[in-house]
Amino acid sequence: MSHSLHTPQDIAQALATQHAAMQAGDALPYTQVVHADDTLLSTEMAGVLQGCRMLGFLEHDAQCVARAWHAQTLRTGQFSVNDWPCTPQDFGVSPSPQANAFPACPHHLGLYAVLPDAAWVARMAHAGVPTVQLRFKSTDEVAIRQEVRAAVQAIQGTGALLFINDHWQVAIEEGAYGVHLGQEDMDEAQIETIRAAGLRLGLSTHGYAEMLRADAVSPSYIALGAVFPTTLKRMQTAPQGIGRLYAYAKLMHHYPLVAIGGIDEGRIPVVMRSGVGSIAVVRAITGATDPEAAAQTLSRWLTPQQD
Repeated sequence: MSHSLHTPQDIAQALATQHAAMQAGDALPYTQVVHADDTLLSTEMAGVLQGCRMLGFLEHDAQCVARAWHAQTLRTGQFSVNDWPCTPQDFGVSPSPQANAFPACPHHLGLYAVLPDAAWVARMAHAGVPTVQLRFKSTDEVAIRQEVRAAVQAIQGTGALLFINDHWQVAIEEGAYGVHLGQEDMDEAQIETIRAAGLRLGLSTHGYAEMLRADAVSPSYIALGAVFPTTLKRMQTAPQGIGRLYAYAKLMHHYPLVAIGGIDEGRIPVVMRSGVGSIAVVRAITGATDPEAAAQTLSRWLTPQQD
């Protein structure tokens, strides 16, 4: 530890300054981030936790970072406030294929269009979009089955990979390529049933704790977001920003990664430099005057590499 960093406050303030690019949401003053039970921790770990809180990390994510920082310190033999942990083993993540891994999908999924119905799926699959997701919001079981079945049929002969959002049972029965689940969906979905059926699985994450939860399931890909502000749905977490995206992508680089949330053409280059192999878009296509032309333009930045 640097000789000038004698207290948790010293460490917290140095960390928050050094890693300002990791801030998401409101920056908090030191006086607001000290918890009573921090006194049970070492000086270094208390400082790291408090620094993460100053940067707006949710508590469960701050705890993940603090534990990883501690593991990094033990592994390297020294504590450094400058070195943000990004090594999988420090987070308890195994970068090698796990025994319970879901079937693999391409590491570079390219342009990933999230679409509201089967007609849109058909349109974008025939426009050459390599990865499509049917996000059909309904509680009508008949309508859900009709849309999933139509989407599966729509991509035949196009080469597009089709993921079904949420409706995993129908996806299995109708022969979809894969399923995409949000964190809340994981509570209700029968993960092992999806695995046994041989479908690919994609999982949404919004920070460290959710990435580690996803890793425990060994999905086919992990989605990281929301990177930028989005008005599509109310988010419980602040936009993650580029600083966090780069750290997340470095940590989980052994997975196919999909960045999502408020990404338009102008933001694609800086997002792709993070190392993700795909960018998911919604309004950039469905809100475009000419969706096919928009898909072609976006795809130029995202030509999938052969896996």
